[in-house]
Amino acid sequence: MNSSLLFDPTRRWAIVGVAFVLLALVLGFVPVHAQTRVKDVATVEGARDNQLIGYGLVAGLDGQGDSDKLFTQQTVANMARRFGLQIAPTDITNKNVALVMVTCKVPAFSQPGTKLNVTVASLADAKSLQGGVLLQTPLIGGDGQVYAVAQGSVFLGGFDAGGGGLGGSSVQKNHTTSGVVTDGALVEAAIPTTVFSKGVLQIVLNDGDFTSAVRLANAINEQIAPIATAVSPTTVDVYVPAEMQCPEKQMEFVARVENASFVPDVNARIVINERTGTVVANANIQISKIAVAYGNLTVAVASNPEVSQPNSFTGGGNGPGSTGNPGIHTEVVNQETTNVSEEKRRMVVLKQMPTVEDVAFALNSMGATPRELMSILQSIKDAGALNAQLVLE
Repeated sequence: MNSSLLFDPTRRWAIVGVAFVLLALVLGFVPVHAQTRVKDVATVEGARDNQLIGYGLVAGLDGQGDSDKLFTQQTVANMARRFGLQIAPTDITNKNVALVMVTCKVPAFSQPGTKLNVTVASLADAKSLQGGVLLQTPLIGGDGQVYAVAQGSVFLGGFDAGGGGLGGSSVQKNHTTSGVVTDGALVEAAIPTTVFSKGVLQIVLNDGDFTSAVRLANAINEQIAPIATAVSPTTVDVYVPAEMQCPEKQMEFVARVENASFVPDVNARIVINERTGTVVANANIQISKIAVAYGNLTVAVASNPEVSQPNSFTGGGNGPGSTGNPGIHTEVVNQETTNVSEEKRRMVVLKQMPTVEDVAFALNSMGATPRELMSILQSIKDAGALNAQLVLE
């Protein structure tokens, strides 16, 4: 089927308000039985990223730093002590520094000397990290060991200017209390990584599924050797042949397993994002025969202020020469009107639709708006005629 026909306006395939809703027919554009590499939907157990975190100081903030006098002063005093300066925390009064948390992600197999980006975020009440420099900060892993150190200029991607100027006007672009230090971290120690455990290579699926795990094991057995077994919906054990367990052959074996191809199973699913008006459906959804009637009930209440002006020579007033009634004066009166309108639409019978193309054509032909489409899908699901999972975001 030509995918370009899916949005042919002559066949009413374009939904009303297409600028706000996208019914993505995922497998309408690719073959139904598309082969997928193992490395695209799974990872090798042990070959994963690791998170590091550190507590440090950003200096050079031109009076925009923390006003807190407990943690900031103590931290500055501790740093000064490292350089042989004995300063009482209470003697520190500057506002050019800010307490920050520093985080980064270390890819698997990173070696000493590898440069990484780090994220810096203010901990206290600093107004901005603009122009600041992160002082050397140790980054530790979950085991409490230091694996990297971070230092460098903080890039915000925005600015904060004019605060406290004439009239108190100010201009701010983006968020100025968090930023990035590009290539700011240096790996000091490699994080231990174990890929082979007792001659077994474990492949972990990103989305656990019994069918996908069995298909993955069968693909490895057919394309490499009968060495794989599905042990859970997320894990497939691959028994490494003896000749491939030596260090110089291990990477070659992992590469062969990662590039094996199979067809992962995908659950029927429709994702609805009400904030953006986006609807995304995969090709496994089906709808049984069902009748649908929908319409909008609109109640509009309008309030129009009108000025009620008294007649001439009847106006009120207590001043000299006033002859009018003091109880008569100009008033503003609200004239309220209420209009109720309801769309009259007939009930539409939707026949059984076994493919996502049929579903798209039937729903689009009803002329539903994005918000109506979301309600219709939810109601069809509640009626038991939609065999897909609805994911609301």
